[in-house]
Amino acid sequence: MVSEKKKAIAVLSGGLDSTVATSSFRDEYEIHALTFNYGQRSAEREIKAASSICEKLDMKHTVLELPWLANLGGSALTSSEEIPELHEHELDDKEICNETARKVWVPGRNVVFTAIATSFAEAEGAEIIIVGWDLEEAVTFPDNSKEFLEAFNKVLDIGSFDDIMIEAPVIGMNKREIVEFGDRIGAPMYMSYSCYKDEKEHCGVCESCMRRKRAFKESGIPDKTLYME
Repeated sequence: MVSEKKKAIAVLSGGLDSTVATSSFRDEYEIHALTFNYGQRSAEREIKAASSICEKLDMKHTVLELPWLANLGGSALTSSEEIPELHEHELDDKEICNETARKVWVPGRNVVFTAIATSFAEAEGAEIIIVGWDLEEAVTFPDNSKEFLEAFNKVLDIGSFDDIMIEAPVIGMNKREIVEFGDRIGAPMYMSYSCYKDEKEHCGVCESCMRRKRAFKESGIPDKTLYME
């Protein structure tokens, strides 16, 4: 039976933000989710999480290999460099977070991912590309910002024959608001994986884990994540 739903491409890392963002369109669109293996430490666990989420949400899932990306920039996510750890009170210290952001920055990552998603969208007749860019990470990661979203949509407007738009439903939300939104729409947040360190259980001390922990704590929504610390 041919689906009558409109088509969408989702950039699904398997993390909290992209899981909630993708889930918010599941009723309206037939979604094809893309997960990228770019040599990040947690690739295997991210892919497993994304695959499980896609199975639960009845979405097509494709894993794309980008091994060359790991060789650029020396990010702590793709090298043997030490993953930065933060205390909760440091999460809103812009100077500290700018420093840690640079240590885990993968050159052009969201540019590359979104460009590849555009190719899939054109080829499959998808109307939207779903991404999990958010307000809290935009403070230190410019490729999560509203300005980046607007600029990339302008590129698509000029550079594609098709009418494709990037949709970032959580771009105006901090992590607590994302958790609250995810809870309202029934997103399988408990299946997502956020840790930078590739541990079976979330390490609980890397910046990504710390932001996840704080979001659930501040929202008052039960956190089913297993943490080592």
